[in-house]
Amino acid sequence: MYISFPVCPDKMPGLQPWTPGHNEAHRVTIGYGRKVILTSSVTVHSIEILNGGKLVIADSNRPIFLRAKHILIGNKGELHIGSPECPYKGNLTISLFGRSDDTEVEHSYFGRKYIGVGTGGTLEIHGEKKLSWTFLNKTLHPGQGNENSYHFERSWGNRGIIIHVINPKTGDVLHTDRFDTYRSKDESRRLAQYVDEVETGQILAMVVNDEGSNNLEDLGMTVIDHMCMLNMCALCPSTVRPQASISIDTLSNCSVLELADEPQGWRFGDRIVVASTDYSMHQAEEFSILPCPSCTRNQIKVEGKPAYLHIGEEVDGVDMRAEVGLLTRNILIRGEMEPTCYGNEACKFFSFDTFGGHLKRGFRSVHVEGVEFKHMGQQSMGHYPVHFHMNGDVDKKGGYDPPTYVKDLSIHHTFSRCVTVHGTNGLLVKDVVGYDALGHCFFTEDGPEERNTFDHCLGLLVKASTLLPSDRDSKMCRDITNGAYPGYVAKPRQDCSATSTFWMANPNNNLINCAAAGSEETGFWFIFHHVPTGPSEGMYSPGKSEHTPMGLFINNRAHSNYRAGMILDHGVKTTEANAKDKRPYLSLVGARYSPHQDADPFKPRVPALVHHFVAYKNQDHGAWLRGGDVWLDDCQFADNGIGLTLASGGTFPDDDGSRQEVKNTLFVGESGNRGMPDLIDQSWGPGGLDHLGRSLPRGKVCIGSEIKYCKPLHGCHCRLPCRDFPIRGMQIYDGPINIQNCTFRKFIALDGRHTSAFGFRLNNSWQSCPNNNVTDITFDDVPITSRVFFGEPGPWFNKMEMDGDKTTVFHDIDGSVSEYPGAFLVKEDNWLLRHPDCIDIPDWRAAICSGHYAQIYVQTRNPANLNMKMVKDEYPDKPLELVGALGKRNHYQQFQPVVMLGKGYTMHWDQAAPAEVTIWLINFNRNDWINIGICYPKGTEFTIISDIHNRLTKETRKTGVFMRTTQREKMGHSHQTRGYYYWEEDTGLLFLKIKAHNEKEDFAFCSVKGCERVKIKALIPPGSGPSDCMAEAYPRYTEMPVIDVPMPKKLPRSKLVRFKLKIKGTLMLIQSSRGSISVCHSYIYH
Repeated sequence: MYISFPVCPDKMPGLQPWTPGHNEAHRVTIGYGRKVILTSSVTVHSIEILNGGKLVIADSNRPIFLRAKHILIGNKGELHIGSPECPYKGNLTISLFGRSDDTEVEHSYFGRKYIGVGTGGTLEIHGEKKLSWTFLNKTLHPGQGNENSYHFERSWGNRGIIIHVINPKTGDVLHTDRFDTYRSKDESRRLAQYVDEVETGQILAMVVNDEGSNNLEDLGMTVIDHMCMLNMCALCPSTVRPQASISIDTLSNCSVLELADEPQGWRFGDRIVVASTDYSMHQAEEFSILPCPSCTRNQIKVEGKPAYLHIGEEVDGVDMRAEVGLLTRNILIRGEMEPTCYGNEACKFFSFDTFGGHLKRGFRSVHVEGVEFKHMGQQSMGHYPVHFHMNGDVDKKGGYDPPTYVKDLSIHHTFSRCVTVHGTNGLLVKDVVGYDALGHCFFTEDGPEERNTFDHCLGLLVKASTLLPSDRDSKMCRDITNGAYPGYVAKPRQDCSATSTFWMANPNNNLINCAAAGSEETGFWFIFHHVPTGPSEGMYSPGKSEHTPMGLFINNRAHSNYRAGMILDHGVKTTEANAKDKRPYLSLVGARYSPHQDADPFKPRVPALVHHFVAYKNQDHGAWLRGGDVWLDDCQFADNGIGLTLASGGTFPDDDGSRQEVKNTLFVGESGNRGMPDLIDQSWGPGGLDHLGRSLPRGKVCIGSEIKYCKPLHGCHCRLPCRDFPIRGMQIYDGPINIQNCTFRKFIALDGRHTSAFGFRLNNSWQSCPNNNVTDITFDDVPITSRVFFGEPGPWFNKMEMDGDKTTVFHDIDGSVSEYPGAFLVKEDNWLLRHPDCIDIPDWRAAICSGHYAQIYVQTRNPANLNMKMVKDEYPDKPLELVGALGKRNHYQQFQPVVMLGKGYTMHWDQAAPAEVTIWLINFNRNDWINIGICYPKGTEFTIISDIHNRLTKETRKTGVFMRTTQREKMGHSHQTRGYYYWEEDTGLLFLKIKAHNEKEDFAFCSVKGCERVKIKALIPPGSGPSDCMAEAYPRYTEMPVIDVPMPKKLPRSKLVRFKLKIKGTLMLIQSSRGSISVCHSYIYH
């Protein structure tokens, strides 16, 4: 509970003055009801406050400097520096000293070099209220500072001579005065005396108002003439009308920043940081504030000129304003550092000392605000700048009134995180700036942390750390974990490499108005602990976090991150390394998110809502979100390698019936924010509508045929920047997804680079759902050739031989993409989905088709390492060859083709047919069917059943058997409990009619009763060769192509979305005929 003071803490009666002096060996204990006030600087070994002891820091107009190795606030001990009602206004520095190799025994819980709040302790620090961070409101150009001249303009209501004395270096007005030489001759003499006293080298700006020379004596005129001859004056005497304007060019080394908010409390000498607005987080810059009497309420002047471009405006509809954070506070808690790294394993990775101070709490009451933390944190577990450790509920639920908070903090140049929330719930973290930090900055640790709120927090320049696998970069991952278990070889991009500004180990936390403005990997990462880890072990049942609804995620932004602006995916390994799984504890592993009420998968779904998220200039992804119901609304994505990918489960959605949505969202391919050359840290090349130079996403380099990541400070020598990465706005992966009322702007492919508004997951093994729906799409400055690209063999796409590359599909419900309402877009060479009236779009490598589509999953065992060829009877000369979604060493294989319903198909194998085949009916509605002929060797015997498998309960129920028939047409008389198969030995084909018997929900893969399946067990003669019956099957079973669903009519011209691409002349020609559209490429832009 917070201890409220009716007056300022240092004015409380009964406080005894305390002036211990300076002695590094002096160990101080304040206890047994002793209450003292510190009024002067002090150096001691340590301070321990306990048993009713209280230390108050006096709010003095003299700076106080307190040095100690540690400060420990024990049971019933209190430390007070200001209060909410009476913020501390003086200047206080608490400096923690000591080395990691000190010979003294360290505290068993807090370690060394700390401020520690033990159980029952009270820490109240309340510094001056200052604006924590804001946005740049006018673009700051490199080498320019919006302050290259002195400008003064005013309508004059007073007669006489008006003078401004100006500093020629900064342009600051040092003094002003008016001399009414119309009214009095004495004013003429005062003018002469005033000019004589002006320091040599200053500039005098002078305006002579109407009638100002009426009583100007010869002395005054002589002074003015003399000034003009010496070029001291900016404006020589002349009569002017009531409007006067003065401009004086200066060569000052300063810049004026125009801010979105009034910089409350920012003062001369304070340090600020301006975030990068390009791909590289290293373009963040620090400045010191200068005096600026001429600045408006929302302006500040800083020393120096920017080296980089910092955007201060909305660009192409996306808010790209740079964040501006305050680093200086009037209360400073810092660690004293050695000049170089020494004596520990961290020196393999860092040249500087990383043994900073830290603040750790297990408390009765803690409220900290208005504090600067510098050189805090240590490269060891549990020692962070601000650390809430196993505190349980710290809000009203836990009896804290007011709830515990940290607010208005600046945490910078830290050596281990910014704010750590560990086993703690209900904490408020508000208006905190975290800058230049090692490891996850805002960090929730074990998995049970819930109801914590991060409100208006800013993190930038977040770098790798050695602590956890997820903190480590590739070099650290290899050096630390290789051989950690016998035979283990690190895979850095899989096991590690996840450094994030906001690391959320439980989805039930609130992120509001926060900015992740530059991380070595990711801005916001939601990660899942299948079971709680560390000291939180056992706090919830297995799998709970994967079903926990998400807290608020509103009005957040992420940019200048390497991997992604936001990731919702993956878990951490919750077991120690062992022979079965050699990966280290807490390495990254797979996980699937499916939020439900009360974290119970049997209760209703609760969509995770991402509202007004802005992601720009992230090298790889704006956002990668995997899960069940994850819905985005009113978001903005710009200048990302890939704007947004929504992923489900790869094979099945883990929460069948869920879907992912993105609505009312803007995607910009290449905006007016061109960035600037920074070849150390990002690529530069042609792009955009005008093909001019700009910074490019994906900091990779091509060395021969090898593609490798190139990141600064990691010893990588960059050559030949890759400029051909296929930029995509919305990347369609597996599904089901719903994309509605979205705008795509400025996507345009260049020679050698396939930029597109819609694209697909590269090198994809997994399924593609025909229930991926797109509607109400608007294209702005996107030529028709760049709306969609399905991929082609070549750089980045490789050979396009993976199953998911071949089966991509989506449904254009209203024709806003293809101009054919209700059409499906399919891969141009996937003839399982085509009919004669499909329209080829060569530039998209796609075809526009119509039909009823579904999927089958074909699982095979014994053997599992075979390939499958699937043929549509209408196009026997165009088979689809599939290699399977799983590795060839897996115990079973899975093929996941999309099929046109109501058609016949055959399946063939490159080895002897598998002994077990299970066919899952996916996205089949009741009474949907296909005919299948599966190739087997002669002499094979079969046992075939049907069943329903409930993936949620893991229960399977047999529903029927298939009997052999000698009449092929009898297969059509099947019903749920009894079906028929036709075995034709002379062709080697086993024929079945696969039909769904149950209804399904709109976005479900399976029926309301479960997944309907047909299971075939075959007794295959030993020594059988490859089961490829193509030659025997066709032309015997070739069918004439039939169009079951007529092609929709093209939208009339009046309804087409017009493109705003500016072209010279009439150079875009479209030729259309039955079956094809071709688009000429001879664009000339201006």
